[in-house]
Amino acid sequence: MTVKVIGAGLAGCEAAWQLSKAGISVSLYEMKPKKFTPAHKYHGFAELVCSNSLKAERLDSAAGMLKEEMRRLGSLTMECAGLSKVSAGGALAVDRKRFSDLVTDRIKSAPLIDVIEEEVTEIPEGCVIVATGPLTSGGLADSIKDICGDYLYFHDAAAPIVTFDSLDKNKVFFASRYGKGEADYINCPMNKEEYLRFYGELINAESAPLHEFDREHFGKDNFKVYEGCMPVEVLAKRGEDTMRFGPLKPVGLTDPRTGKRPYAVVQLRAENSQGTLYNMVGFQTNLKFGEQKRVFSLITGLENAEFVRYGVMHRNTFINSPKLLNEQFNMRNREDLFFAGQMTGVEGYIESAASGIFAGLNMARRLQGKSYVTLPETSMLGALSKYISDPTVEKFQPMGCNMGILPELPERIRDKRLKYQMIAERGLADLDKAIEQMKE
Repeated sequence: MTVKVIGAGLAGCEAAWQLSKAGISVSLYEMKPKKFTPAHKYHGFAELVCSNSLKAERLDSAAGMLKEEMRRLGSLTMECAGLSKVSAGGALAVDRKRFSDLVTDRIKSAPLIDVIEEEVTEIPEGCVIVATGPLTSGGLADSIKDICGDYLYFHDAAAPIVTFDSLDKNKVFFASRYGKGEADYINCPMNKEEYLRFYGELINAESAPLHEFDREHFGKDNFKVYEGCMPVEVLAKRGEDTMRFGPLKPVGLTDPRTGKRPYAVVQLRAENSQGTLYNMVGFQTNLKFGEQKRVFSLITGLENAEFVRYGVMHRNTFINSPKLLNEQFNMRNREDLFFAGQMTGVEGYIESAASGIFAGLNMARRLQGKSYVTLPETSMLGALSKYISDPTVEKFQPMGCNMGILPELPERIRDKRLKYQMIAERGLADLDKAIEQMKE
């Protein structure tokens, strides 16, 4: 049996590598160099487009924890990154060309991987792993849509997400508008002075530049083509009170500190069932990440907020994985079809690569007649796989690795670095046990 892997990015190469190591033949399809996406320029595999950084190295960070898990799972990305790294302080950064060349050489030298340089425009029959990334070409995107129905999205308009622990509980309050139903929202009330200070900084904050292919999807003039994707900073520029009649409307809410209706209210909605992460409702934005941290920290209760993901506005093809995928990254209604990479809703280079490891590992076990691997929820990859497959998620948005998706420790640790170190050590110990079980 030969597995068809579509796409030689980070996820596709990792999936093919895992399959090859398990003794399974792979046909790896890559449309470069015959055809390039608008973002890709280099002919090699695993091309890093936006940055040469693979995030923090230290173990007491989400990225450091995930990278160590990948190493223990036999990651090709981590091997080649180690051989091509450049000085970047506490981060793992690579020479992009050397990194791509190393991955390409490893893949093309693998005896069981046959590289086929052609564009795939339709999902084939048989065992398939789709790892074509956020800029999947038109024909294949249409084929995926035929399988996924209305669960395929072509743009990513996401609001920031903050951790519950980092909110100032003395300033925010739980309530639903007019007291209807459960108190499902955390409310950040602002008086007029606080609101106007926030408003002034918001309308003068610096936006991130748009790629031309993003402009084609969101519109060349401040996103006017898609009204539903309006960044909060663009909405604010329509007038001082516009947000107070939109996402910051205070009607139906009473601030328990004053007994009165606030001048404006920012609402936060739970992002996960554990209630550890909260989404800023209506705050999709195209501001630079540093500007988001600076400006949104002016909101009452968010002064010390920890942002586990910032708002984004860019072209991104991804599926509504919680409605479609199992925890092992395969389709619920077609188990021989796996997805990997950013298309599944994992956000970031290492997250994409890690999902490819997991998809390849489980495809191999499927063909070997073994049971699927389920990683512990205390591991970062296990938590990510659970996040993208949680059927209770109502409004799915891509997510990168962060400590907020992991279970809390049984004891309360005030020192954040120590807490994260203990969380990482717990997760790696549990992962090691899972790896031993796989070998058995």
